[in-house]
Amino acid sequence: MRILRVLVAVLLVAGVASCSKFSAYNGPEVTRIVVFKEARKMHLLNGQTVLRSYDIGLGFSPVGDKKISGDGKTPEGDYFIDRRNPNSEFYLSLGISYPDASDRAEARALGKSPGGDIFIHGRPWKYRKGGQDWTAGCIAVTNREVREIYSMIGKGTPIAIRP
Repeated sequence: MRILRVLVAVLLVAGVASCSKFSAYNGPEVTRIVVFKEARKMHLLNGQTVLRSYDIGLGFSPVGDKKISGDGKTPEGDYFIDRRNPNSEFYLSLGISYPDASDRAEARALGKSPGGDIFIHGRPWKYRKGGQDWTAGCIAVTNREVREIYSMIGKGTPIAIRP
């Protein structure tokens, strides 16, 4: 009887663990992320080798570089992943280091704020009807995809966002 209880407990723990939104990744290190906005593609690379590619959604005004808060544009340039949020409103999210010093100077010259809080994130149920480019300037993938991406990417990973 004791063995049966232990077996049930192990199966219960395994079942709960499999429902987790956190995946394990044991492959090659992701050394950089490259985003091509016009193609709506994001690639995770190890050196020159593409490990994974994803279709993406962008800000609601996707053409051009982000200049100011509220413009609906996704930034263009070279940044890095600066934070990980397991409790994101957008399922899981990875913060992008926008704005950098030049972004802040550019917005200041316009007398505006550059904005911030740019992430790679999932798509929660309440945003399910947002179309392809629905974010405020972030990079969106499916929740299943962001689980995988979140498991593969660490803080400090460079990200290049290209037109």
